[in-house]
Amino acid sequence: MRDFPLICPTSQLRMTVALFIPCYIDQFFPDVAIATLTLLERLGVQVEYPAGQTCCGQPMANTGCDADTAPVAKQWVKRFAGYDAVVCPSGSCASMIRNHYADYFRPDDTEFQHLRENTFELCEFVVDRLGVRSISGTFKRPVSIHSSCHGLRELRLGACSENMTPREDKMRMLLESLDGIEIKPITRVDECCGFGGTFAVAERETSVAMGIDRVTDHISSGSEVMIAGDMSCLMHMGGLIRRRNMPMSVKHIAEVLVEAMQSGSSGSDRSSPAIASR
Repeated sequence: MRDFPLICPTSQLRMTVALFIPCYIDQFFPDVAIATLTLLERLGVQVEYPAGQTCCGQPMANTGCDADTAPVAKQWVKRFAGYDAVVCPSGSCASMIRNHYADYFRPDDTEFQHLRENTFELCEFVVDRLGVRSISGTFKRPVSIHSSCHGLRELRLGACSENMTPREDKMRMLLESLDGIEIKPITRVDECCGFGGTFAVAERETSVAMGIDRVTDHISSGSEVMIAGDMSCLMHMGGLIRRRNMPMSVKHIAEVLVEAMQSGSSGSDRSSPAIASR
């Protein structure tokens, strides 16, 4: 049991979701997975971690290896079938399931269709499914926001410059609700960081140049912390920051929200029970 007061109304407490952790978070950034679990439990959601979960298959799909992607996609659906929803702390991997898995399944496959309609990026789930539009907490740092390409252009988690249809920026909405936070504006809010999975290997020089350009934009804004919903982007830019000793740190949105709630919880009511992870 976790000693946090609950935020969501009791009507949400019986929702059981599966937590899908992308490969790179599992291998390199386990603290992000723990923060995601903590955030969801803090919001009153019962979370399960399906044993044996694997990669969603995006690296193979992006390189045109459909014969290798298909069995991975089918294994993923098998592991996550039966849950009310699947939550993933990555717009990129969530988009793979929602927007690209249809290439590997029949239209009448009910398990796939259910998961296609009920797999969510973390902030999307919090705002749209739980109806949480503000978080009680404190984060007293100047920050800037990096919006991933998949999150903006495939999941439409915000508005991008090439499509001016109004969209709520879900990550920004949650961050703006925190006490003490100062969100610094950057000059090109929807520009790619240059990672692009295997693109960073095949086109190393271009990838590095794009990443340095993005980091420089964030630092020039006066930000101290770059926040994003995709650790793939932050892994790329964070590596450039460390190797060049640039004055900035990176954090996943889940880490920021949990840190903020813990910082602001000293005077909160802790009488409500926490929700167990299983």
